Amino acid sequence: MPKPMTAPDTMLPAPPHAEPYVIGVRHHSPACARLVAERIEALRPRFVLIEGPADFNGRLDELRLPHRLPVAIFSYLSAPRAQRGSWTPFCEYSPEWVALQGAAKAGAQACFIDLPAWHDALSDLSNRYADADDHHHAERAAAYEAALCEALAIDGRDALWEHLFEGGMPLPALAEALDTHFSQLRGDDPGSVANAERETMMARWIAWAMGQARGAPVLVVCGGYHAPALRALWRGHADAAGGEPPAVPMPEVDAEDAADEAAAEDALPVRCGSYLVPYTSKRLDAFAGYASGMPSPMYQSWVWRHGSAEAGKLALAQTLHRLREKKLPASTADLKALHSHAHGLALLRGHAQPLRCDWLDASAATLIKDALDAPLPWTYRGPLLRGTDPVLVELMDVLAGDQVGLLAAGTPQPPLVASVEAELAAHGIVLEPGRPLQLRLDLLQAADRQRSRVLHRLRILALPGVSRERGAPLALSGEREEHWRLLGSLEQRAALIEAGAYGATLHDAARTRLEEGLRGAAGKLAALAVLLNDAAFAGLPEAGAASLAELGEAVAAASRFEELGEALALLHALLRHGQMLGMAGAPVLRTAVAAAVERALWLLDLPGQVASAEQQAHLMTFRAVRDVVRDARNGAFDESPGHGQAAGQPPLLDPQRALAVWRRKARDPQAAPASRGAALGALASLDEPAHGEAALQDAAGDSSNGALRLLAGLPPASIGDALAGLLALARDVLAHAGVFVGGLDGLLQQLDDEAFVQALPAMRMAFAWLPPAERGALARQVLALRGAEAYGERALTAPLGAHDAVDLAAARLLEAAVAARLRYWGVPVGTPADLNPESAAP
Repeated sequence: MPKPMTAPDTMLPAPPHAEPYVIGVRHHSPACARLVAERIEALRPRFVLIEGPADFNGRLDELRLPHRLPVAIFSYLSAPRAQRGSWTPFCEYSPEWVALQGAAKAGAQACFIDLPAWHDALSDLSNRYADADDHHHAERAAAYEAALCEALAIDGRDALWEHLFEGGMPLPALAEALDTHFSQLRGDDPGSVANAERETMMARWIAWAMGQARGAPVLVVCGGYHAPALRALWRGHADAAGGEPPAVPMPEVDAEDAADEAAAEDALPVRCGSYLVPYTSKRLDAFAGYASGMPSPMYQSWVWRHGSAEAGKLALAQTLHRLREKKLPASTADLKALHSHAHGLALLRGHAQPLRCDWLDASAATLIKDALDAPLPWTYRGPLLRGTDPVLVELMDVLAGDQVGLLAAGTPQPPLVASVEAELAAHGIVLEPGRPLQLRLDLLQAADRQRSRVLHRLRILALPGVSRERGAPLALSGEREEHWRLLGSLEQRAALIEAGAYGATLHDAARTRLEEGLRGAAGKLAALAVLLNDAAFAGLPEAGAASLAELGEAVAAASRFEELGEALALLHALLRHGQMLGMAGAPVLRTAVAAAVERALWLLDLPGQVASAEQQAHLMTFRAVRDVVRDARNGAFDESPGHGQAAGQPPLLDPQRALAVWRRKARDPQAAPASRGAALGALASLDEPAHGEAALQDAAGDSSNGALRLLAGLPPASIGDALAGLLALARDVLAHAGVFVGGLDGLLQQLDDEAFVQALPAMRMAFAWLPPAERGALARQVLALRGAEAYGERALTAPLGAHDAVDLAAARLLEAAVAARLRYWGVPVGTPADLNPESAAP
């Protein structure tokens, strides 16, 4: 740790030991860290009390292991209806870290004094040091800082903090300035209820330490917002000055959770705890969204190690190297101008040396040559906005740094880490940093199916380096291959430690993570379907079964036909094949499928059009309903091994209900063309005639003739939409029927050029429902109709290259116009089709 920059004649006066010495800090501030280091060295306190999770006090030795910073304490609570995680990060210039190291050097007893991170008072904080946790305080602090910025002509709270405190002022003046600042920031604000709970806990620790110290110094390091309150609060807790430190509260389970836990044999227990995890400098960066972080962690590290003057030189050198490495403009003249500009700004602003804000403003003034499409990154908090100049992107990345923490050997880790490593090894999977592993799995093989489930569970835990590059979108769909790409990394290790909050084994952790997602997706049909699909892929029937009741409620609340397709397709697959998950034929699953079909048919029967953006979802929902109806009509849901229908159980649904709705939709001239085509296609795929529909069928009820009659009765711009519905539902019936293909070819030949251009875009989208092999078969039929078999199917299916089909159609219109003008002047010409016979093919 660097020696504090304090001359002997500027040592701070020691306070009377009847009072604790409370240092309010900004977390991860180098100036505050230097103040803490000096005070511990000067006071030699008996106790050093630090804002941090008190439940970790028995394991402070873990923080003294030779870790590579940054690291963090990850604290969690895992309960049936609650999952919480919070980080307490440390880097070399964190005042809390410096306090821990200084206490060990001075022989003082260090203690964390805040509530555990899983406590209700911290439930809304993903990071312990995000002190502005209530709206009132945030408004007050913002107003106070805005007034200071206006008075000092400074833009932004980070620049304000640097101007006031990071300029290298003598430590006595710094201590006084910090006290004044935080007293004004807090004022007479009592804080939120959550803050009151935290400050009560910290005040009790201070009272206990004062009682134990018996006149020896006690030093407290806490967030600046808490400091004014703690200086007064501790005296009101004389009862805590006894022999035992304040009790650390344990998590409570409400009555509903307790009842659920007692009722469920496989319920996961309530768990809480803390583990050290590696951290990164980018996660510490205020610009990445860490509200309490100091911006530009790498720059702050240089300031801590070398002081502001040397930090500026390092920033300039590293920026030059990065910009030239990325081939971005950075001439020697630019860098000289940047250096001069930064020093000029420092003189203008009263800084002894250029501070970070001076270097940033100088960089923007000298390196950016064009107008900006986004605000300067240091004028706001959060990720960089789209359109940020590449030079500024690289500059911010240089100042953020790429430091990655590493835990010392022997650091305790959650059971999940060893469990996952053992499970992967048992399946022959080894993840190594820097060496991607490609896996191709055959899901019809038992061993590969087990590997797939393991990888899907890791995917549910959002483990970095685990990605599925190819595979079926729906579980149990019958597709047999999956392709995975796996890569080990330090970030993956950290994520695995953090995932230990969800359970001790991969099965339990993935299940708990899914159940957490289910609570967040309540009432959201599409999200629930995705989670149920994840449960099926990962072989987690408990989590899957838990989602079915939620799905049933969401189905009943669906207000649009298109909402139901994804969920119904998944529910249908589980009903047919869910014996792999122990879910096939489950009463609640049958009920959910029947309810989804009934809701979909009711919504379809309502009048209305289909938006272009929703046509794909509309047709997918049609297909999902048709598949369920077909299986119900064929008796697939009757009592049989693996489907579990109880004796005397009523049929899943009445297929006649769906057939009647489709017939009405097919003959409704006000219905959307895609919906009419899909309805007729659904009937055709089930070999059902549209009874009484003279306009759509011949005397024999031939589906091809019925489809052609539908298309012929539509305006050109709607033909493609109706064709999409027909092919989406009945391509196996229509695309191979010579009558239909010939009739469609004839219909297109009857269109004039303008009508053909109107029909073309939707026609192209319609044929996208045919797989490549079937498009090839259709092309061969079209070529045969034109007597052009010699050209081969590639003549019609090969990519068009640089010209889009719509462009070609527009060119055809232009040719027709030119030909018409030539004929007007008596110049004999052929038609475009005569000039290029292939252009007449659909």
